[in-house]
Amino acid sequence: MTPERVHETTFLRGVIGSTIHGLALDGTDDRDEMGVCLEDIEFVAGLGHFEQYIYRTAKERTGKDDAPSQAGDLDLVVYSLRKFVRLALDGNPTILNLLFVPPSRLVCCDARGSALQAMAPSIVSRRAAGRFLGYLQAQRQRLLGERGQKRIHRPELEAAHGYDTKYAMHMLRLGVQGVELLRTGRIMLPIAEPERTWLMQVRRGEIDLQACLTRCGELERELLDLKETSPLPSKPDYHAVERWVVTLYLEHWKCQDFDRWREGSCA
Repeated sequence: MTPERVHETTFLRGVIGSTIHGLALDGTDDRDEMGVCLEDIEFVAGLGHFEQYIYRTAKERTGKDDAPSQAGDLDLVVYSLRKFVRLALDGNPTILNLLFVPPSRLVCCDARGSALQAMAPSIVSRRAAGRFLGYLQAQRQRLLGERGQKRIHRPELEAAHGYDTKYAMHMLRLGVQGVELLRTGRIMLPIAEPERTWLMQVRRGEIDLQACLTRCGELERELLDLKETSPLPSKPDYHAVERWVVTLYLEHWKCQDFDRWREGSCA
């Protein structure tokens, strides 16, 4: 799909990343956004293929695909509805955040976007425990150099504090939100106190690495326990979610595409 068509068919888009978590430092963070769009019929029933669209102003500014984002840059990813729902049903921590972004942080949201967010109780399940736990453990290993770094080195932070405090903050944030989700079925955005203040102290280098690792271990144990004891259902309501997704696509295609296909004018 063309960028123009992606934007035309996006029905839910919101701020994610440090800003939505309430963990941004003024003047230092880029702007992360995530959206969901409805593919045209040829990308589902035809030979076309579309799963996501990525736009980065850092790439536009520098001409380099891997240029790091700077303060004020926009990092946008828009998923097809089918890919978004697949990842959400699987408990992907980053994807699930969009279901709980408050109205004040939504860039666009029509009735379909509101309905998708309202589907959260049918999407969220104890399956998320394993995903949050896996991500948390992997990030701890990367922080300690026990696994490939995946661009976490920030020399200025390591020089000042002895470890990458921003990466450690996001590691612990992930654990905090996973525990919250498994206990309540929701993620509060921005993060509630006192966790938010403590995480900001980590980011500013006011908490030593050992204390971060101790807290990480506590969160890992909580997530492991919640895999079995969480009040959430053991699996998502696949039937309800699939029925809603199929209905949405059919309504979209009926309004947008069927006439032009019958007329043979679809490019």
